[in-house]
Amino acid sequence: MSGRVTDPPRPTAGANLFASPQKRNLVFGLLLVVATLALYNPVSRHAFLNYDDDRYVTENLHVRAGLHWETVQWAFTTFDQANWHPLTWLSHALDCQLFHLNPAGHHYTNVLLHACNVLLLFFLLRRSTGLTGPSLMVAALFALHPVNVESVAWVAERKNLLSMFFFLLALGAYGNYARKPSVARYLAIALCFALGLMAKPQVITFPFVLLLWDYWPLGRMFGASISGFQKLPVKPISWLILEKLPLMALSVVSAIVTVRAQTAGGAVGSVEEYPFSSRLENAAVAYARYVGKAFWPSKLSAMYPHPVNSLATWQILAAFLFLLAVTVLIIIFRRKRYLVVGWLWFLGTLVPMIGLVQVGSQAMADRYAYLPFVGLFIMICWGFADWAAGRHISQITLIVPSLAVLLALAVVSHRTIGYWNDDLTLWSHALDVTHRNVFAEDSMGGALVNAGRIEEAIGYFRNAVEINPRDPLGHFNIGAYEQQHGQLQNAIEQYQTVLVLTSDSGLRSRALGNAGSAYRHMGDAIQAKQNYEEALRLSPDQGMSLIGLGLLAQKSGDLPEAISQYSHAVSVQPSAEGYLLLVNALKQSGRGGEAQAAIEEAKRLSQNFEQAQQNADELLAQ
Repeated sequence: MSGRVTDPPRPTAGANLFASPQKRNLVFGLLLVVATLALYNPVSRHAFLNYDDDRYVTENLHVRAGLHWETVQWAFTTFDQANWHPLTWLSHALDCQLFHLNPAGHHYTNVLLHACNVLLLFFLLRRSTGLTGPSLMVAALFALHPVNVESVAWVAERKNLLSMFFFLLALGAYGNYARKPSVARYLAIALCFALGLMAKPQVITFPFVLLLWDYWPLGRMFGASISGFQKLPVKPISWLILEKLPLMALSVVSAIVTVRAQTAGGAVGSVEEYPFSSRLENAAVAYARYVGKAFWPSKLSAMYPHPVNSLATWQILAAFLFLLAVTVLIIIFRRKRYLVVGWLWFLGTLVPMIGLVQVGSQAMADRYAYLPFVGLFIMICWGFADWAAGRHISQITLIVPSLAVLLALAVVSHRTIGYWNDDLTLWSHALDVTHRNVFAEDSMGGALVNAGRIEEAIGYFRNAVEINPRDPLGHFNIGAYEQQHGQLQNAIEQYQTVLVLTSDSGLRSRALGNAGSAYRHMGDAIQAKQNYEEALRLSPDQGMSLIGLGLLAQKSGDLPEAISQYSHAVSVQPSAEGYLLLVNALKQSGRGGEAQAAIEEAKRLSQNFEQAQQNADELLAQ
């Protein structure tokens, strides 16, 4: 018998990876991130869209300037786009600082934020419940579900991703506080929550979510959690509510600021346009449709038009009965606390976006489901895990059906991501999957105008007005078409209709500016000046109206005033034509040196200097 002792077999690299729960969780987290990045990689080749990307980035001079003190001041004081979300503005400004107007960088920031949210959600659920399988599946559904494509593939929806990021950080900080309360830990919660509100006020329901989290999985309400993983001290409900009062105060302040911003921007629909009864009916149907899209995500659209009073009675009754039936079932099975929490999470976090206060013209929106769907995913994944455990089905057996579901969702998401590639693709798809969609008609027309296909575009604008004669954007676009074709009086009538139909200060300013130009072409300098000045009162940096006032001043012989208006125009909206008009006024004033500098700026900005010069000459000749 040999005396040589043999070494025990060494564990393989794969075994080392899964040697401990911590390592397994890190591997799962890495897989989630890789899957997310792989799915959304195509967005790096997508363009900016005419769906708010222009207002948030490409045509927003404050954002395009990058991160400067002036940008910070503006971000914290503006109600631009009918919102107060300074953190979102600063995020876009940072992207412009880093990537300028290369859309790839802006898109990939969204992807990275979504990947961070996926990772945070997984580790938050895993730490709070002690269960890896359901936590992993919830995070995977969140990562790959097609409904979340809108939030990730749309640059202007950065606010959704940012607010969710800080919401999850705040929820994680709350777990730390619940385990070992302290002032510093509570302040960490408040700070993360405040940052979330400064990204997008959709997270206003956070204190309500914390009460749900106390019920399950933390078990601070009515005893320990069902899983038995957490054994935290039980607190009276009165104490738990009192504990949330400072956070509720933040919610109240955010609500007040948001209402002021949306009212100032003309984004809140009137009771005449959207009666409360129709809002309530649409809310019920929308809740049911959201649940349907969670399980069968088909016909996803960038815009779902509000039905106002066109919903069928059977649809309304079916939606109310469905919601009531699910709620009754949740009450019957209330011992499974995750069902109560998941359902109330879904219902509660959707309240700010469900349309009882109508903002915009949509009936619902995929982006609104980004946070609420987590509640449904919790119900599905924990319910499925409970069902499997009751039948002694091993977790290994569940891997194949789980992967099949995730693969199917990824395939649909990949196709949905493709629809967000460019304006024409996005809006043609929206028109294919929705009915009587005024917003999509207007947006498709705008996309065709941007592509130089103006004669095709007018058909979509006329469709929009035919569907809804009170559509201000449709009338504005028809007016612009008439003006371009020399029908100036018809154009002015369309712009006057816009002023009657909308309280949106931006659209009103553009209509007034265009009307001013039409009057100027007609030789009515008094009306032209009045319209330009009113347009600038609404939007002080509107370049077209500044140019218009400069042209009027130059024609009347007031060269100092013309130079002042042109200089202001090129400072806020630099263009070759603007600089060439400035050149002309400077030369007439004998300021040749300044004129030469302006010519150099015009050449730097212009891709076709001769065409720019011709455009400027035509403006002067009118």
